[in-house]
Amino acid sequence: TGRGGRTGLLSARRPARPPPRSPAGMLPVVAGFLLAVAAGGRGSAAGDQESPPGSRFVCTSLPLDAAGAGCPLPPVPMQGGALPPEEELKATVLQLRETVLQQKETIGSQREAIRELTGKLSRCESADGKSATGTWKNELGKGKDTMGDLPRDPAQVIDQLSRTMQTLKDRLESLEHQLRANVSYAALPNDLREMLQRRLGDLERQLLSKVAELEDEKSLLHNETSAHRQKTETALNALLERVSELEKGNSAFKSPDEFKVSLPLRTNYLYGKIKKTLPELYAFTVCLWLRSSASPGIGTPFSYAVPGQANEIVLIEWGNNPIELLINDKVAQLPLFISDGKWHHICITWTTRDGMWEAFQDGEKLGTGENLAPWHPIKPGGVLILGQEQDTVGGRFDATQAFVGEMSQFNIWDRVLKAEDIMNIANCSTNMPGNIIPWVDNNVDVFGGATKWPVETCEERLLDL
Repeated sequence: TGRGGRTGLLSARRPARPPPRSPAGMLPVVAGFLLAVAAGGRGSAAGDQESPPGSRFVCTSLPLDAAGAGCPLPPVPMQGGALPPEEELKATVLQLRETVLQQKETIGSQREAIRELTGKLSRCESADGKSATGTWKNELGKGKDTMGDLPRDPAQVIDQLSRTMQTLKDRLESLEHQLRANVSYAALPNDLREMLQRRLGDLERQLLSKVAELEDEKSLLHNETSAHRQKTETALNALLERVSELEKGNSAFKSPDEFKVSLPLRTNYLYGKIKKTLPELYAFTVCLWLRSSASPGIGTPFSYAVPGQANEIVLIEWGNNPIELLINDKVAQLPLFISDGKWHHICITWTTRDGMWEAFQDGEKLGTGENLAPWHPIKPGGVLILGQEQDTVGGRFDATQAFVGEMSQFNIWDRVLKAEDIMNIANCSTNMPGNIIPWVDNNVDVFGGATKWPVETCEERLLDL
């Protein structure tokens, strides 16, 4: 029987022909059959889908008393009248019950399909390392064929499955795009990392090389400037002390000539300058007090330069050479030894006649000579510098030729002094300022950190002894 067989009888086989009945007795059966067919037609629509093609049904009429033994029939209306209300309600309830059963079956089928699709979609989205499309195909091949359990409305089912498949397709494409992106991003950092490591290695080697060069340069500069910086600081401290003394009102010396010039550093910027210049000279005597312990050589105690001749008059001890007197760039070596750190009185005489010269140390004549720039007059209008050798007039000093020490009582005469006069000056028994260049405070300027200090040279000389 079909699913609507509760209101009629259907047989799939050919039964034996029943015995003939009278027309009056067949009326109730025919009426019941018509009602059964009318009510069962609604249920047979779905049942026909499951019937094999080519099959047919044979309807057989049965008497009313034989219907209760097999399949119960609904009440047949009375001839010539309507059904009783309670019978009509029962029939309606039966119809509603079957409709509810059909809806439940449809809902169950749809829920099962939804569960299977949801489970497959979840497995597609899982990050288990498998290919999303491969997993979907494998699971779809192993899963249950749900096409036989679709609801009875084919158009609705097809539309629903179409939307579901489109959703699945979109989500699968999104997953494949993410997987491709993840694969590319996973491979890219390795390449970038290798490239960056190589680049960082090159940069690190370049940086280390540059740092090494800078360290070498720094070490050289430090070695060259550490001593210079220390001496500069010493000179600056001495200058500050001198400024402090000047601020206290001790700016005046006891006597205009009782001072000394201090040149503590071997640089090309510490020097003293005589304000007056020399006239044209055919003879001269230069005397001064010196104290120096510099080595090698004390440097240049004084130099006189004129335009066209930087070495017009120079007294210099440079390197391991002896003290030399230069006149018009001609040289004479002097037998003087004054680099013992004590005060010494030095006098040098010269005349243009035959270029005769004499050298005195502490009042004693230690050497004499001739033919030093003979018949050459000393040119006037030059610059007289204390402590530096001039390569041009008044400048281009060389630190290696600078004087390091103290000097005082620098005087110049335009004649050759007698030996006894020089002895008296050295013994501090006579005060003879130079008639061309006298040693007075207002005639001497100092530069670059050179300083002037009050001193009584003869008293300090006694202390040295």
